[in-house]
Amino acid sequence: MPVQRVKSVGNTQALTSQVGIIRLLELLFACVTFSLVVHRGGWDGRNGDWCMFCWCFCFAVTLLVLVVEFAGLQHRIPVSWRNFPITFAMYASLMCLSASVIYPVTYIQNSGVRGQVKDYRIAATVFSCLTCLAYMAEVTLTRAKPGEVTGYMATTPGLLKVVETFVACIIFVFISDPVSYDRQEALKWCLAVYCICFILSLVVIVLCIGECTGWLPCAFNKFLSGYTLLAVLMYATATVIWPIYKFDRKQGGQPNRPGYCQNRSFCDWDKLVAIAVLTAINLLVYLADLVYSARLIFIQA
Repeated sequence: MPVQRVKSVGNTQALTSQVGIIRLLELLFACVTFSLVVHRGGWDGRNGDWCMFCWCFCFAVTLLVLVVEFAGLQHRIPVSWRNFPITFAMYASLMCLSASVIYPVTYIQNSGVRGQVKDYRIAATVFSCLTCLAYMAEVTLTRAKPGEVTGYMATTPGLLKVVETFVACIIFVFISDPVSYDRQEALKWCLAVYCICFILSLVVIVLCIGECTGWLPCAFNKFLSGYTLLAVLMYATATVIWPIYKFDRKQGGQPNRPGYCQNRSFCDWDKLVAIAVLTAINLLVYLADLVYSARLIFIQA
């Protein structure tokens, strides 16, 4: 009898390629992480909820990406598949990085737990770091190479947009708990800077993922350079204004760490410092974005 060959179902290359193997490792590490936390590690409060959300969200979306690529449904998904996976991988790496810092600080260093519970929390932290490294490896493998034609989000300016929005989200968390911008008009301007630049960066990401860049009334690259230059100027003002009004006594600020913070690892004054540092970091990110965006215009010209 002739041997009948069984035709394979699905794109096995999506699982056996380098990127596919890394995504499988992402699933494994994320699953082990939240399983350890649920089993004996423990989590409570907003910090714990954020960490658990990061691990579960990254696991779910990575599984979705694998299923779509294995089933060959990329062209039926109403998003740009050249932009979506790497955008998610970049966000996932930042989210898991934040969880890998927040979880041990909150639930190991400051909790005073001992014994088996502490061992589970340490193991969860290790696997969270491995999850972060796996997503960073995916970004490294899938980002645009010199001369390669790919989606905008796979380029350096596209990845910087993800960093800009993520840093802005952290600033929003610190600036709103407690509310620290409502006393002076200058501080309200800083909040406006964070919101306007965040919205514009997010709009760029959505336009790229939705393949809607043609909706803009001007050329996409010129829009990018113009808005990035505006963001640099606005962030430069916030980088100067925020420390003046928060740490200069002449403006009612507090230059030194107050006494009530001595027995706390991260108090309200520390959040003000963090906002100042993150503002400066985002300014540098926008500067790099401006340089790369201008370079893309000259290359295309």
